[in-house]
Amino acid sequence: MSSDPRLALESLTSALAEHLNAVAARRSDDDPRVDEAYDRIAETFGNYEDALWDAYQESTPLDLFDEDPDDSDDDDEDADEDTLES
Repeated sequence: MSSDPRLALESLTSALAEHLNAVAARRSDDDPRVDEAYDRIAETFGNYEDALWDAYQESTPLDLFDEDPDDSDDDDEDADEDTLES
């Protein structure tokens, strides 16, 4: 991980380009290259956010999608609360 936000941003944009290439060349729905590229985006985005915060105490307006199945239960509870309030 680089503590220089510009270098971290270059790594992130490179990861995005690699993901696009992997998706465009996908051989199946379960192509491991696409999954690896997806994971690299998440990793490099986290590194960029950390470097940006360390250098400027600033963050992006973006959040990583969390695939934790427990989180989907929270969303259901929020929807139920909204329904009850209506």
